[in-house]
Amino acid sequence: MANMNITAILEKMTGKDKDYRYMATSDLLSELNKEGFKADQDIELKLTNTVLHQLEDASGDVSGLAVKCLAPLLRKVGEDMVVEMTNKLCDKLLNGKDQHRDTASIALKTIIVEVTTTSLAEKILVSLAPQLITGATAGKSAEIKCECLDILGDILHRFGNLITKDHEFMLAALLSQLSSNQASVRKKSISCIASLAACLSDDLLAKATFEVVLLLKNRSAKSEIARTNIQMIGALSRSVGYRFGPHLAEAVPLLINYCTSASENDEELREYSLQALESFMLRCPRDISPFCEGILNLALEYLSYDPNFTDSMEEDTDDEAQDEEDDDESADEYTDDEDASWKVRRASAKCLSAIIVSRPEMLSNMYLEACPKLIERFREREENVKMDIFNTFIELLRQTGNMTKGQGDIDESSPRWLLKQEVPKVVKSINRQLREKSIKTKVGAFSVLKELVVVLPDCLSDHIGSLVPGIEKALNDKSSTSNLKIEALVFTRLVMASHSPSVFHPYIQALSGPILSAIGDRYYKVTAEALRVCGELVRVLRPNFQTRSLDYRPYIGPIYNAILARLANQDQDQEVKECAISCMSLVVSTFGDGLQRELPACLPNLVDRMGNEITRLTAVKAFAVIAKSPLHIDLSCVLDHVISELTAFLRKANRALRQATLGTLNSLVVAYGDQIGSSSYETIIAELSTLISDMDLHMTALALELCCTIMANRKSIQNVGLAVTYKVLPQALVLIRSALLQGQALQALQRFFASLLQSANTSFDTLLDSLISTAKPSQSGGLAKQALSSIAQCIAVLCLAAGDQKCASTIEMLKGILKDNSATNSAKQHMALLCLGEIGRRKDLSNHAQIENIVIESFQSPFEEIKSAASYALGNIAVGNLSKYLPFILNQIDNQQKKQYLLLHSLKEVIARQSVDHTSQSELQDSNIEKILALLFNHCESEEEGVRNVVAECLGKIALIEPRKLIPALKERTSSPAANTRATVAIAIKYSIVERPGKIDEIMYPEISTFLMLIKDSDRHVRRAAVLALSTAAHNKPNLIKGLLPELLPLLYDQTVVKQELIRTVDLGPFKHVVDDGLELRKAAFECVDTLLDSCLDQVNPSSFIVPFLLSGLGDHYDVKMPCHLILSKLADKCPSAVLAVLDSLVEPIEKTINHRPKGDAVKQEVDRNEDMIRSALRAIAALRHISGSDYSMRFKNLMNKIMASPPLADKYNSVRSE
Repeated sequence: MANMNITAILEKMTGKDKDYRYMATSDLLSELNKEGFKADQDIELKLTNTVLHQLEDASGDVSGLAVKCLAPLLRKVGEDMVVEMTNKLCDKLLNGKDQHRDTASIALKTIIVEVTTTSLAEKILVSLAPQLITGATAGKSAEIKCECLDILGDILHRFGNLITKDHEFMLAALLSQLSSNQASVRKKSISCIASLAACLSDDLLAKATFEVVLLLKNRSAKSEIARTNIQMIGALSRSVGYRFGPHLAEAVPLLINYCTSASENDEELREYSLQALESFMLRCPRDISPFCEGILNLALEYLSYDPNFTDSMEEDTDDEAQDEEDDDESADEYTDDEDASWKVRRASAKCLSAIIVSRPEMLSNMYLEACPKLIERFREREENVKMDIFNTFIELLRQTGNMTKGQGDIDESSPRWLLKQEVPKVVKSINRQLREKSIKTKVGAFSVLKELVVVLPDCLSDHIGSLVPGIEKALNDKSSTSNLKIEALVFTRLVMASHSPSVFHPYIQALSGPILSAIGDRYYKVTAEALRVCGELVRVLRPNFQTRSLDYRPYIGPIYNAILARLANQDQDQEVKECAISCMSLVVSTFGDGLQRELPACLPNLVDRMGNEITRLTAVKAFAVIAKSPLHIDLSCVLDHVISELTAFLRKANRALRQATLGTLNSLVVAYGDQIGSSSYETIIAELSTLISDMDLHMTALALELCCTIMANRKSIQNVGLAVTYKVLPQALVLIRSALLQGQALQALQRFFASLLQSANTSFDTLLDSLISTAKPSQSGGLAKQALSSIAQCIAVLCLAAGDQKCASTIEMLKGILKDNSATNSAKQHMALLCLGEIGRRKDLSNHAQIENIVIESFQSPFEEIKSAASYALGNIAVGNLSKYLPFILNQIDNQQKKQYLLLHSLKEVIARQSVDHTSQSELQDSNIEKILALLFNHCESEEEGVRNVVAECLGKIALIEPRKLIPALKERTSSPAANTRATVAIAIKYSIVERPGKIDEIMYPEISTFLMLIKDSDRHVRRAAVLALSTAAHNKPNLIKGLLPELLPLLYDQTVVKQELIRTVDLGPFKHVVDDGLELRKAAFECVDTLLDSCLDQVNPSSFIVPFLLSGLGDHYDVKMPCHLILSKLADKCPSAVLAVLDSLVEPIEKTINHRPKGDAVKQEVDRNEDMIRSALRAIAALRHISGSDYSMRFKNLMNKIMASPPLADKYNSVRSE
């Protein structure tokens, strides 16, 4: 039936009436698009012939529809038929009439786009490629050549890797066209060769480059041919990326030479040369290194290349009169339509930008050489070039921010310090740009200032006065666009937020008017930004409530009225509504004492916003701001309504709303607790109880905080205490058994038990029994270690809150449990030890005779967890009274060989607590430190790794207390003959490098290299320890190691390599097992690099690391691949050009990883690990896909196609992308 229908349509398509033909072709298109359409062989032939015939139809509408029919037709007919169609179309293209050539070309391109199977692509290529090459090279017209090259380029781009045997022939044919007399043919040939280059072998690529370089060396060639060859070099580099690296040595000097020796009017040649050099910088970062300095000098030289214009303006004349004249003159500036020198300056700016982005190690040098030149060129006369110069400078600022995140102005060679010196010049130059008439220029100038404030937050303190007129003009000028106003407002907000308020006080009058008028702007984005600025303005007007440095009263009324107009207006954008609410809350909390009359009208507006689903979250936060105001704003007119609304919000599904509500309720109870009724409290407590669970610990912590606040404020109301006891306490007792409980939630729970004891009618004994009973093992098994620790901490806090008498009786009860030797009592004993440790840490237990001996008795227990708890308890009891218990522990370590490991753990508890808590360090220093050190150094060589680790941790923590004694002693032992001692010293250093600053820093700084150079040690355990120490230093105190990295990095990279001498085979009889002793070291080394990328990116040269080190890691063991995927994702984000340069080579190991399948008999753990590894690799692929230019890599493109073609992989990929 369908075939009969088609036959009828085909007959109509050959009719004489063009309308009939059009409708018939339209019907055919509909039929072809139907899912169930199938054609037999005869119909296939008729179909293809008719559609091909229609392509030549005299009516353009009909031929256009016929082209649309091709895509669905390809999917419905056989491959041979498609090949025949392409041959006929190609014949029409080469030999047909001129008027049909365009249609044939479009048809061929459509077919190529629609081909999906490899087999069909190969058949088409075999027949089509030779014909197209002939068409492009034979004596055809330029139009035919261009069409052939265009289609060939499309084919090569999609399927170039399928016809490798023809590559050489095609390359030779295409290269010959670079010398064509027609510019259009040369241009198309360039793009065609670039498409081919992506899939050429290295040998053929070398041949292509050699040919082009040879043509370039021919100085007698016409300048347009030279330009073509230079474009060809750039196109090759963009197409093949890092693979062009080996040919740079020949190409770069040639291009630099062409650039400097070109005739004065040959701007295009210079432009193409600089564009090619820019491409080299971005795509061959490793191989370009030797030429960077030369390219930098060239880019700087041509940044100001303007042979037709002499700028006589003196930099230093900057008075107002001069500027007024400039304004008048700027309209009559020199212009010349023939002048193309701006192209050279633009190409130079982009080349400079490429150097800044791809060479982080040259950043300091950039400030010395490039920065002054860029600032000087802000006065560029061509606007588009000026934007590129602004963007290049912004890139320099961004790199400075990225590279020096978290660092101060370390020394006079650091980029931040160098940038600070340039700030006055930048401001002076930017001020001149802000007085220009061009809107685009002013927008660019504000973008530069914005980035400057982000990188150096307090750098404009001395320059605010000179910038204020520019801000005023941008906001007030009638010619200002919304875009300019937004940029000016964003800058004003950033600068107000990052500078001291007093800096702005002289200019408040000038700034407040334009800001408030911007609040009334018609464009919502301007209004929203103006409201945000107004919030900062409020803070500036009244930075503190004790002293008044500025009379802010005249500004209160205008600010309040401007915001109220926006707050009261319902019919406006959500962003404006939210900003108005936030800003009004700041005004009320800051100037509430001057707005008593207005509050009864304003506060109901805010309450009203709480009732609207769109604005309620912002309104909830607004009331938190008002409640925290030191002015104690009178909320009596709305308080009950607010409390009832907030209580209802605790039931909502929106997590952010519940969190904000808990915070706001807490603030309101603190400030207005006595005005809230008992029934409101009971309702709040009932709602709170449902939020307490280990599913959301942050929410739990907030809920418990609020509960404590309510109990602290309402001790007298019995109902509140009862409500907490019946509603919240059961939930808290369930929560405390969770293994997930930690951090803020655990601290909040401890405060909750202490508060509950002090509030109404809850006895200590009842609470203690409840807590102890939660620690009992249930039928499903014992509690997790973390849960037992949580219970013990809560019991300790409870005992201390109950007073000395109750605490003493509890300790005696716990001692009683320990004296009971029955083996069935192990869980109780475990709990008792943990409780004694927690109480002992917080309180001196020396009144309880023999407690230390009772605890040490538990060292004999057959249960490991009781031994561990006993060592923990003994250490913590010693913390409570060092002078009594520390000598006891040291004495025991000397005399009790069998208990040494446990006693060392006790000592570690003491030292760790002392290194954090500085109050009682003197006690530890004076009495026992020498003895402790002697004892620890004796155990440095212990054969047991566990003992060595504890000793190392103790040494590291003591180094924080007594660095002058410890660092020299540790340094001396770096040359110990015993490898175990050297490893222990390196681990000790790791423990001594903590985030907070301390007296150890200045002593450690000159000595750290001695310890980290153990990375060269002959023993792998010592090397690993040194790598771990380096990793900790990079994370906690990067400034310690910055200067050492040039020497350390090659040694660190060496640890990432698989070393055959560390791989051994163990014969287990029936089978052999391969053991890789270097695995842990490689894993640690890669993890260290990962940390260095976060903290010391400016010192790491990514190009030298990615190949070969990261490349080998991506194909290594599972444990090594995981950190490598993370590193790759990070590099794709922070150094995309370095990754892009070697992307092709990274594809193979990643592809192997995602295609890896565990053996059929693999256990579940292995299957899960493999799944994790595949997901990890897909995350890296997602990061790579974000790199601009990753599409140029044929291999990566094919990998993406394979992932999308495999449903399981595609699902996983989409899932990791949405994480």
